[in-house]
Amino acid sequence: MEADLIRQPAAVLGDAIAAREVSAREVTKAHLDRIAQVDDRVHAFLYVDTDGALAAADAVDAEIAEGIRRSPLAGVPLALKDVLAMKGVPTTCGSRILEGWRPPYDATVVERLRAAGVIILGKTNMDEFAMGSSTEHSAYGPTHNPWDLERIPGGSGGGSAAAIASFEAPLAIGTDTGGSIRQPAAVTGTVGVKPTYGGVSRFGLVALASSLDQAGPCTRTVMDAALLQSVIGGYDPRDSTSINAPVPDVVAAAERADVRGMRIGLVKELSGEGYQAGVEQRFREAVAILEDLGAEVVEVSCPHFDYALGAYYLILPSECSSNLARFDGMRYGLRVGDDADRSVEEVMSLTREAGFGAEVKRRIMLGTYALSSGYYAAYYGQAQKVRTLIQRDFAQAFADVDVLVSPTTPTTAFRIGEKVDDPLAMYLNDIATIPVNLAGNCAMSLPVGLAPEDGLPVGLQVMVPPQADDRLYLVGGALEAALRDRWGHLLIEEVPAL
Repeated sequence: MEADLIRQPAAVLGDAIAAREVSAREVTKAHLDRIAQVDDRVHAFLYVDTDGALAAADAVDAEIAEGIRRSPLAGVPLALKDVLAMKGVPTTCGSRILEGWRPPYDATVVERLRAAGVIILGKTNMDEFAMGSSTEHSAYGPTHNPWDLERIPGGSGGGSAAAIASFEAPLAIGTDTGGSIRQPAAVTGTVGVKPTYGGVSRFGLVALASSLDQAGPCTRTVMDAALLQSVIGGYDPRDSTSINAPVPDVVAAAERADVRGMRIGLVKELSGEGYQAGVEQRFREAVAILEDLGAEVVEVSCPHFDYALGAYYLILPSECSSNLARFDGMRYGLRVGDDADRSVEEVMSLTREAGFGAEVKRRIMLGTYALSSGYYAAYYGQAQKVRTLIQRDFAQAFADVDVLVSPTTPTTAFRIGEKVDDPLAMYLNDIATIPVNLAGNCAMSLPVGLAPEDGLPVGLQVMVPPQADDRLYLVGGALEAALRDRWGHLLIEEVPAL
């Protein structure tokens, strides 16, 4: 076991803790020290639970000493996106309106992490209520990309991805509504998985768009993602959208990591014009590797993907308008203008004005308009029809191929401030990831090299049908192994030292 604990994969750390080669406390302390060393520059964390993490690590060590190992990840530290409720720990969703709120309960994902012995280090930064593609819309300031601190780490889960890329944690949880796990993974050189909708419980996940939101793993290796998904996945009766079906064996798939005989479809609509040349180059090189590994690659067309962005930005704001109505200053969080001379309506208005940022207000207004009398059928109703057409495109494609692939993002990470005042330019960052959320499918982003123009990471996206999550790990594991053999290391090992 190397002395540099922070650079070890989670699977390696878990095995070393179980073998008592190193203690969970030592591993946890190493990552807490790393956070103290670099997070003033990265700003991946909004809250670090030092005492809670060390106490949880001590409990794991005591169990290991008695021969009890809760899971392969027992004793391994994790960073949690600040959109998931954690009992007694501040949960802000990156917003002033929830500043100081400490939930009285754990989200199901948090319960399952605790039950597996995973050590939660703290809560990570995010675009406010998960609305954004750069983590610049956080009320607590932007997160910085460890590859270049002047650039964005993606969003909305940039804090989780940056924590992984800067070696502040070996594991993280993100949420993906339109690409908020996969897009940050692509621009930080990490692995991010959006599981099948309903495959991971949403109980305790503060809702943005209830028909789109999904929690999932953020890691540095495909196997670590598989181990983490196996911990958090599975049926939960407290979530009405949870799938009551066996969880695909993603760990076995990651171990097998074999694409021989698979048919892989290149989505014509998700590459080419509008994509950075270096992104396209690295993507095509990775596809050629998959062919060399024994896969058959064909081009497929999903014509309605061209309308996905427009449909998404009607469906998401509509659901967000409904979900965020509960944040009114009456029950928890921020309250402004609370005096005897003001009506309840005035207090609600003043609280929402002060507590919500510009992007949240923009989307609430868009959604309220789209749901209003006389416009519902023309906007929200039409968008749902487009969603059905996108689902049919996927179904037709998967009748002919096993998986679909595309670049995860059209460009590498852009500079902080470059697009923050141009909402449409910002929204276009998710053009390749949004169709998966609209259809409820699952997808993975994994690093496939650095763009020659700027030396920044490029991600390849793998898309599979609902409840076929294991196929992600067959392809991802095989490609990762081939790239490791080619480079002699994992791409993440090239991240500049902070």
